[in-house]
Amino acid sequence: MSIGPLALTIGEPSGIGPDIAIAAWIKRRELNIPPFYLIGDEHCIRRRAKHLNLDISTAETAPENAVALFEDALPVAPTGHTATGEPGKPDATSAFAAIAAIEQAVIDVQQGRACAVVTNPIAKSVLYKAGFRHPGHTEFLAELAANGGLKPHPVMMIWSPELAVVPVTIHLPLREAITALTTELIVETATIAAADLKTRLGLRKPRLALAGLNPHAGEDGSLGTEDLAVIAPAVERLSHAGIDVRGPLPADTMFHEAARKSYDCAICMYHDQALIPVKTLAFDHGVNVTLGLPFIRTSPDHGTAFDIAGTGKANPSSLIAALHLAARMARHS
Repeated sequence: MSIGPLALTIGEPSGIGPDIAIAAWIKRRELNIPPFYLIGDEHCIRRRAKHLNLDISTAETAPENAVALFEDALPVAPTGHTATGEPGKPDATSAFAAIAAIEQAVIDVQQGRACAVVTNPIAKSVLYKAGFRHPGHTEFLAELAANGGLKPHPVMMIWSPELAVVPVTIHLPLREAITALTTELIVETATIAAADLKTRLGLRKPRLALAGLNPHAGEDGSLGTEDLAVIAPAVERLSHAGIDVRGPLPADTMFHEAARKSYDCAICMYHDQALIPVKTLAFDHGVNVTLGLPFIRTSPDHGTAFDIAGTGKANPSSLIAALHLAARMARHS
């Protein structure tokens, strides 16, 4: 099935986004990487390539020409925003270049010029100084995807061949995460995950495993009541809705190899419960996927790494995995 190009954002221009985008394009033949175009400042990309002592060809282009150009040059779609920061040293242009690239990627995929959005890492501290009011990438994408004021509920999945996880609560202190955990939130999150696993990853009937919150999933209430009072009712409601679901399961025995074969995605109750096992198993090639949006969005599962930007040490594996997964999801959609 033929699909259009992937829209790859530059991310934080002074981080490793340019490094790994260049590295992915260089490996396009070796790793059969699907065609993408980079949204950002071509001069920034050329400066970074020179800084890395890499002799590459770039071509400023419109998205519709990206596939034809991809074999011979890295296609770059400009936003009109320059990025003048040095590697590891963002400046006043960084935030606006990063934001403009995200906005343009969403427009491109909404208008059919791209089949999916792949985002390089941003530096939230840099964006906040420029007035960015969103907690992060995901919330900004949800706002851009809003239709008639109705904002989608984005759900974060970290995917790898070894394990896929969805945290129900994400960037909250643990005490607040427990308070925020409700049966309704678990049901909504798991329902979105099951739907996208089916329609975008081609799983006929996704199998979900819900982790318990407390040790040993609460030991029938002797180690906390949340598993019986909050999670078990969610499992019952999901099962009645026709979703293949089990739980709450003791989290300490959910992630060994044999256990992982019994489900397609683990629905976890808080951030570290989900991300510790997947980052242990797939630190270099895990992919951050936003479910629940009206378009496909994937991202490398790491940050801007200012300390190694421009040094040649950045590993493009997670970005390459994000590009491959985005293309796979586009073929199923």
